Amino acid sequence: MTITTLLVANRGEIACRIFRTCRDLGITTVAVYSDADADALHVREADLAVRLPGAAPADTYLRGDLVVAAARAAGADAVHPGYGFLSENAAFAAAVQDAGLVWVGPPVKAIELMASKTRAKELMAGAGVPLLAPVDPATAGPDDLPLLLKAAAGGGGRGMRIVRELVALPGELLAAAAEAASAFGDGEVFAEPYVERGRHVEVQVMADAHDTVWALGTRDCSLQRRHQKVIEEAPAPGLDEAQRTRLHEAAVAAARAVGYRGAGTVEFLVSAEGRPYFLEMNTRLQVEHPVTEAVFGLDLVALQLRVAEGEPLPSPEPPQPSGHAVEARLYAEDPARDWQPQTGALLTLEVPDGPGLRLDTGYTGGDTIGVHYDPMIAKVIAHAPTRTEAVRLLARALERARIHGPVTNRDLLVRSLRHPDFGAARLDTGFYDRHLADLTAPGAGDPATAALAATLAEAVRGPEAVRGAEAVRGAEAVRSTRPGGPAPARFGAWRNVPSQPQRKRYRSEPDGTEHEAAYRTPRTGTPEPYEIPGTRVLAATPDRVTLEVDGLTRHFTITAHGDRIHVDAADGSYAFTALPRFTDPATHSAPGSLLAPMPGTVVRLAEGLVAGVTVEAGQPLIWLEAMKMEHRILAPASGTLAALHAAPGHQVEVGALLAVVQEDPAATPVPVPVPEETA
Repeated sequence: MTITTLLVANRGEIACRIFRTCRDLGITTVAVYSDADADALHVREADLAVRLPGAAPADTYLRGDLVVAAARAAGADAVHPGYGFLSENAAFAAAVQDAGLVWVGPPVKAIELMASKTRAKELMAGAGVPLLAPVDPATAGPDDLPLLLKAAAGGGGRGMRIVRELVALPGELLAAAAEAASAFGDGEVFAEPYVERGRHVEVQVMADAHDTVWALGTRDCSLQRRHQKVIEEAPAPGLDEAQRTRLHEAAVAAARAVGYRGAGTVEFLVSAEGRPYFLEMNTRLQVEHPVTEAVFGLDLVALQLRVAEGEPLPSPEPPQPSGHAVEARLYAEDPARDWQPQTGALLTLEVPDGPGLRLDTGYTGGDTIGVHYDPMIAKVIAHAPTRTEAVRLLARALERARIHGPVTNRDLLVRSLRHPDFGAARLDTGFYDRHLADLTAPGAGDPATAALAATLAEAVRGPEAVRGAEAVRGAEAVRSTRPGGPAPARFGAWRNVPSQPQRKRYRSEPDGTEHEAAYRTPRTGTPEPYEIPGTRVLAATPDRVTLEVDGLTRHFTITAHGDRIHVDAADGSYAFTALPRFTDPATHSAPGSLLAPMPGTVVRLAEGLVAGVTVEAGQPLIWLEAMKMEHRILAPASGTLAALHAAPGHQVEVGALLAVVQEDPAATPVPVPVPEETA
């Protein structure tokens, strides 16, 4: 059957990526969208779109019946699930086929066999695929430690725990089961040995209905946070030919064991000694598929569609690989603050374009990053003849990108790519456990000079724009310049004489450091730094300032969004909030207040948590879920819970008061171990 109209049962970046291939193939595209996504990029790019009433995933993208009905209403003849949501749901795949639609995915039976990690491991053992021996938690002893607890259903790190002490095992089992049940509707959890310093290596497979199975090389996905991938590359570095052959053969055996068709990924854990162990098979397209496409010169989505139409793969053997590709996931999150997801308006998103670079995204500048979905903004991919060249190209592209709005992990990505261990391919899943503090420490940039550039641009911009920004705080400020030089500038309610020194204060985001920049405007009309030796202005416009700093010419691009100013320079990007000349009295929360760090849903409370109980510093009290991640709110001090305003199911906004802990000065703080959080 020839596919003419395709509905993508997904959103964001993957929907846009599938639509791109469909346009190339002449296939009409259909989007589905929640109320929160009504103006999303994937909706704007689709030929047709069908609304799924509601905002939460459970009411929209996870409603297979609504998605099938949408496909029928739009006249689609095929459904592509993308990744996440219903992509590995056998019942949904069956419902699509029962409706007479083409399912662009593997057979229902293959999804069922691989849906449970415990059943999949049993099947793989019979196929001769190398496995870690399972451990019965009920009989686990000291020699079995450390253990890794994993949810039998689902993925993405949900329901995953590392256990290093037997005394912690019962509690971690309960927590993992509760999280798995909440995320996947299945609380089954199993245990296996935790491999220290293991690498996450996977093999992309592509199979047709004519007995052809391709093993499309390896990918290394070891750099992870919360058991979710951050940087991926192909081929996986540091493997010899024998190891690659063994991985390829095991992946093909896994695919054949379940009669697989379409695109899939067989994931392995490779020990420090180089021994591979089967983890799971993802019966769908992976987020990191672009690195394989780059190396093999293929369009995996086009091949998925071809196989779904019943056609064979182009040849018995895959094409030869060429070069190296690296992908970085750009997230709206703050790595320095426990990876907290960030929300709000994405004011600017501009990533350099050029040979070897690719951008896959579901956002453009002006879109809003909401609370309901994964915080990934985009994937940036670089392909070059060698690994060194690809890594360098990707790092520089990320560094030069203009990303204005919520805090992102961009700086972490650049530093990760330039870290000596990454450069030497010393990779394992504990990379961020060891290096996060260094990777998120204050950089070697020059925010003070960036703040000066912002001040000079504002001085040139003139008083009308300044007053406009004050009147319309949070919106794009009106920019204007006056012929013959700027008129006297008004900051707040104070009129300044232009020939006298003027001062402007900024708060650096997100670290909160304050900077003050001073300038004066002589009769020439061009503002100049005040009492800053070695610095002079070469050019200044409302959008661009060029300074000579200690003999070095530096360029700064300035973008103002109300009182938020973004400065992009060669040494980094800076975000500032303009502060009033005199600090206004601030409203402070009572000591011991626990505030919601982000909008989200309270999913559970610590056992027995009620007002009046005693708590210890660092004790987890409240679990908040936002953007597919679970976050613990910890007691700030030892003392008494004076107030509790949170309850399971409550929707809270950022800054909402959840509880108050009244510190007991006589209490001896008890260090509470903080286990690795999962998402």
